[in-house]
Amino acid sequence: IMHGLQKFLLFSVLTCLGEIGHGGKIINGEKAPENSMKYMASVQNKKGRHVCGGFLITEDYVVTAAHCNEAIPTHVVLGNHNLKKGNHEKIDIEKKIKHESYRDVEHGNDIMLLKLSTKAQLGSNIQIIQLPHADMNLEENEVCQVAGWGSTGNLISPDELRVVDVSVINPQSCKEQWSPWLHLPDNAICAGGYGTKKGFCQGDSGGPLVCKGIAVGIVSFNKNFKCKYPDVPNVYMDISKYREWIDKILRTARHFN
Repeated sequence: IMHGLQKFLLFSVLTCLGEIGHGGKIINGEKAPENSMKYMASVQNKKGRHVCGGFLITEDYVVTAAHCNEAIPTHVVLGNHNLKKGNHEKIDIEKKIKHESYRDVEHGNDIMLLKLSTKAQLGSNIQIIQLPHADMNLEENEVCQVAGWGSTGNLISPDELRVVDVSVINPQSCKEQWSPWLHLPDNAICAGGYGTKKGFCQGDSGGPLVCKGIAVGIVSFNKNFKCKYPDVPNVYMDISKYREWIDKILRTARHFN
């Protein structure tokens, strides 16, 4: 029965994450300051619809969540918080590299690199973000930020990037909160959601959890697809655990270029 419940729950999780094409919500956040978070990428489909978040780590690589591949992204938009105004840099995705062990969000490894067809023009509007070292550990209650594009509860998706502060949750406590529904995947970070009214929601998938200016996590999943706010913590992938995997891909790319 528990296994079936997990599958039902996960279907709900995947259903909500499958609706990433319709945007999502940063819960109780605010408009991101104009000259901040210049590494943010809007991952879009061929219709030009925002389907996931992402973040630029080199001139030609964006990190996002592996489950975002279900929305069939074709390009990214960089360089402006407002997706409908100003100067954007739209770049096609040349290659999508999912983690080889990714199966579904329940089992973790929810990370994907997007190789861009041309290099982004770094400058006043576009910058890269630093990744953590492989041995990084977050402190409990450390305040970090998560950002994304999507509706704020009125079913109309704003075009402007929104950001919210979230606190890192003790890993053991997070496992206990999730345990009635599913076994938390390895390499997870929990921040926001449980016990607060702040966090991410569907449509923010693939965006970064940023602590002290470093992208430490990737938005992966939560439980409540109605977004009336989850009674369990929001779950991210811990980028520090995938640093070697990322570096190997980047090294191989540089070798062949």
